[in-house]
Amino acid sequence: MGVSHKGAISLGLLYIPVGLYTTTRDNDIRFNQLCKDTKERVRYKKYCPSCNKEVKSNDIIKGYEYENGKYVIMTEEELEKIKTKKDKTIHVIQFVNLTEIDPLYYERNYYVIPDTGAEKAFELLRSAMLSENKVALAKTVIGTKQNLIVLYPREEGIIAKTLFYHDEIVPIPKQIPRVELQDVEVTMAKTLINTMTGPFEPAAYKDDYQERLRDAILQKIHGQDIVAVDTSTPNNVIDLMEALQRSLAMSQDNKKSGTA
Repeated sequence: MGVSHKGAISLGLLYIPVGLYTTTRDNDIRFNQLCKDTKERVRYKKYCPSCNKEVKSNDIIKGYEYENGKYVIMTEEELEKIKTKKDKTIHVIQFVNLTEIDPLYYERNYYVIPDTGAEKAFELLRSAMLSENKVALAKTVIGTKQNLIVLYPREEGIIAKTLFYHDEIVPIPKQIPRVELQDVEVTMAKTLINTMTGPFEPAAYKDDYQERLRDAILQKIHGQDIVAVDTSTPNNVIDLMEALQRSLAMSQDNKKSGTA
């Protein structure tokens, strides 16, 4: 797994060289786009209309359109020049309680791995934050964007969580009206929740649809027809209490049989 970003955690006079590594991988099946008539793969080319030719990657530069059809060119060297010393580090701004950060702001996760020789300073920061139940709020420039980052301590190390900025979060599209609930409804809902409560075991879950998709592709390869796995129609239950009672009964049956 290659490093996504190289930098250093900067905290006062403490300087911890680290690398950020992605925490996830994409296992989804990908489909290519084919021509309907020839079944050949559709190709996309980067094309310059003035040169009347395909443009290779090393012949492409960055340009910002400040007026229609007018661009200012920015080279990699010029982009590097406007970075401050803080931009080139993961500069810790302050520490906050994790519960203060709305999960709505989380974007993506990275493993934070210390460089050789920086392990002790890294461990000092990790253990101190963990014992105080704090996370570090920091900034760094990745590519051409200054990212807001949370350094989140774990028993195994530190996770860097990039955050959306406040002005990137769109407001809720429609306010949900407050409705009155009956005590019996709340009690039934709580009973259902408690009946379905259990420890979180990540390894117990998998993408069932992807497995069915792979099987369907194999069937097509071998000339077999795809058979629908579920032909049932939704059962719309209007009465809330009836829905809760049915759900509770199903949950209890599943628990007895050991199914999810």
